[in-house]
Amino acid sequence: MNRLPLTTLLAALLAAGLVTSSCSAGTGDTSAPTPAAERGTLSSSAPLDHRRLPSAQSEWLISYASADAHGKPITVSGTVSVPKSPPPQAGWPVISWAHGTTGTADACAPSADRPGGPAHSYVGLVDQTLDRWVAAGYVVVQTDYEGLGTPGEHPYLNGRSAANTVVDIVRAARQVVPGVGSDWFAMGHSQGGHAALFTAAEEQQAAGLSLRGAVSIAPGGFKTSQTTAYFQQQTGEQGVRAALPFLPTMLIGAAAVDPGIVPDQLLGDEVRPVLDAARTTCQDGIRQAASTVQADRVFKEDADLGRLTAYLKSQEPENLALRVPTLVLQGTADVLVSKPGTDQLVKALCGRSSAIGYEVYDGADHRQVLAASQPAAQRFAEDLLANRQPTNACPRP
Repeated sequence: MNRLPLTTLLAALLAAGLVTSSCSAGTGDTSAPTPAAERGTLSSSAPLDHRRLPSAQSEWLISYASADAHGKPITVSGTVSVPKSPPPQAGWPVISWAHGTTGTADACAPSADRPGGPAHSYVGLVDQTLDRWVAAGYVVVQTDYEGLGTPGEHPYLNGRSAANTVVDIVRAARQVVPGVGSDWFAMGHSQGGHAALFTAAEEQQAAGLSLRGAVSIAPGGFKTSQTTAYFQQQTGEQGVRAALPFLPTMLIGAAAVDPGIVPDQLLGDEVRPVLDAARTTCQDGIRQAASTVQADRVFKEDADLGRLTAYLKSQEPENLALRVPTLVLQGTADVLVSKPGTDQLVKALCGRSSAIGYEVYDGADHRQVLAASQPAAQRFAEDLLANRQPTNACPRP
């Protein structure tokens, strides 16, 4: 039986780039596409009943056809925000935004966020940065990912599923309003930074689109062993409390892809209420449930964690070969995704990729890096659209 120490498994959670955000009611269309539906086909669209990005001329709630981690057809929800400026000759360029962790329950879809709502502390902060992109003349599309606001479980930190949804919402957006161009960028934060890297590594992009580059902000999901030392100093109840609010998100996400991973069979009875909360609420509710737990271990003594460990290893982005120019952005004060970990990730990516930029923001934490890095991300996009070579942090051969 393959067992993994508590300290090693919990270390994966810090490495996952977890953004604590609250839940909100999913509003995406729940009708499944027919098996013959082409990926990126628009399933439904309706004007948003509230303004997400003030600089937008119009905003739409959509659902569209995509594919899950196994390539099977699914429906995904998301939003499209259109600039007030007229489209250039080639059409508006597109930012396909991949969001940070909100949870795995249907209620956690970011498209349902409202001012004053429980998810607004994170989603509203992100929207402030995304509004700057719309003001600069970019269409901004925001996928909810697979299983958030639409049928099915959310495969948290599954690179293939996330990349599919990030690509396909761009195709769908071109069916919503005229003037949406074919040039686009994959961009995301934390969990979404992980998604942006997997999108940049896709061998084939959708026909008619041109992925010009990717931006990965405080990317989550790097190698588990890089943060093991953190939890070696926080074993027992203290270590459990540090990671427990995020453990069920990871377990439910893994089980969504591999049914052989059964969270209920892995967790001890004392922490089961946290798993139950994760199935109906988002990060704030999970954190509240975790605060009531008193335990010095989370897994059953005889839990076989080999299958879970293998799945997590398969989703490590450090083994990717990126096929488009990519910019990685990181804050030095980030305690959820550490700078040393991102340093190692960039080094590993440079071994398989030749065009990676890396910028670090002194004193910026996990959320502050969003606004701090936006000007650099915009310069990166503008350089690529103008066919200028962006700065490369990888050593020359």
